[in-house]
Amino acid sequence: MGKMLDEFNAYRARMNEKILAADNKVIKRLYNVDANTYREGFLPVKTKELIGLTTSMVLRCDDCVRYHLIACNEQHVSKDELFEAMSIAVLVGGTIVIPHMRKAVEFWEELIGEEV
Repeated sequence: MGKMLDEFNAYRARMNEKILAADNKVIKRLYNVDANTYREGFLPVKTKELIGLTTSMVLRCDDCVRYHLIACNEQHVSKDELFEAMSIAVLVGGTIVIPHMRKAVEFWEELIGEEV
């Protein structure tokens, strides 16, 4: 794994552990709803992750973008599928999304171990 991926996963795991240790019922339920949303349903997981990626880019949440990129990689999203989803994000979100697309491509390259 690459440095960005390792740092992201370590930070996310550490902070989620602290947050869940607070044993707040609302937070735990929200985490559960999030996990259940991305399970197989009428839409395939791959489609849901691409939707998650696109909406995260529009909302400009780099942590969420990374999370969904990891999931997209696990779902074997192709380069073409990735760029098509990102094109929708830029269309909907406008040019303000471009810096987040740059970061997404950089992170994706680390995930797949090659340049796109």
